[in-house]
Amino acid sequence: MATEASFQVVTAVLSTEPISVDQAIAAVESETAGAVVSFSGVVRNHDGGKPVDRLSYSAHPTARKVLDDVVAQLVAEQAAAAGADGADGAMAPPVRIWVAHRVGPLEIGDPALVCAVAAAHRGQAFTVCSELVDRVKTQVPIWKEQFFSDGTVEWVGAGE
Repeated sequence: MATEASFQVVTAVLSTEPISVDQAIAAVESETAGAVVSFSGVVRNHDGGKPVDRLSYSAHPTARKVLDDVVAQLVAEQAAAAGADGADGAMAPPVRIWVAHRVGPLEIGDPALVCAVAAAHRGQAFTVCSELVDRVKTQVPIWKEQFFSDGTVEWVGAGE
């Protein structure tokens, strides 16, 4: 009998309120976690060699559902892979997942995308966190409007 990994999605949200990596880590930490891996994508003050003053994120009305689907698909794939790898018959401690993406106006230094994953072992925590960040960035319909210091504005992600 294979080891079965359980997964707990603690949070998966689009937020108009500030988010933080500390908040995410605190939410996923547990006595069974040997590793907590986090990611905080923050607003930087430049893009493409041009100074950025601020930006705003807009989400398609389906973005929340897409986020849920992205997380569910990742969990299903990771659970299947973990089950196939194990062989001792024991129930593995849960892998805990927290992900949030901001929408609305953000300032330089504000976290825009935060993820945290707690797992029994670092390899799984790194893998799940990295894959989650990549999938949210490529699959969830969220667009960035950048406001440059020279007064120009650019949309990123629209029409991709």
